[in-house]
Amino acid sequence: MTVGSFGLMLGAFGCASKDVVKKDEPIAVSKPVDATPQKNDATPSAPVVPSTTPSARAQQSVKAAATDAVFDKIYFDFDNSDLSKSSRDTLTQSAEILMKDKKTVKVRIEGNCDERGSAEYNLALGERRAKAAAKYLITLGVQPERLSVLSYGKEKPAAQGNDEAAWSKNRRDEFVIQK
Repeated sequence: MTVGSFGLMLGAFGCASKDVVKKDEPIAVSKPVDATPQKNDATPSAPVVPSTTPSARAQQSVKAAATDAVFDKIYFDFDNSDLSKSSRDTLTQSAEILMKDKKTVKVRIEGNCDERGSAEYNLALGERRAKAAAKYLITLGVQPERLSVLSYGKEKPAAQGNDEAAWSKNRRDEFVIQK
């Protein structure tokens, strides 16, 4: 989709009438960009030497392991945000990993939908799906400040197609480790 066609779609459909981020949800904040100009002289900068203290190595190890962690996706029935038994089992395994091995990792839960329904409806449904997973993880003991939710609605399909096989793969929550 080109930027021009996205602008036309946005103008034609408008924005969601409801707030996508609620006041009680954590909001991911990106780091500010350093506006300091770079030196153009020929003097090479000093190389960054990693710390060799045991606590620094442990922190680096945890961060490296955290980025390697992959949590299984969970799937939803048509027009539904209820967690199935298999989704709850998958979330239980993810919670155990988060509480045992990845105690400092933050996770973004991304809600997705199939192509059926309006963009606004699917954004809301994707948000309900992501919030359902977050709520379940919190009931299992994961700290709420470690979780954030984001809805893509129908904008990030996992499978292309206009049949149930494709649609069932698109009705999902994905879990992204925050760096």
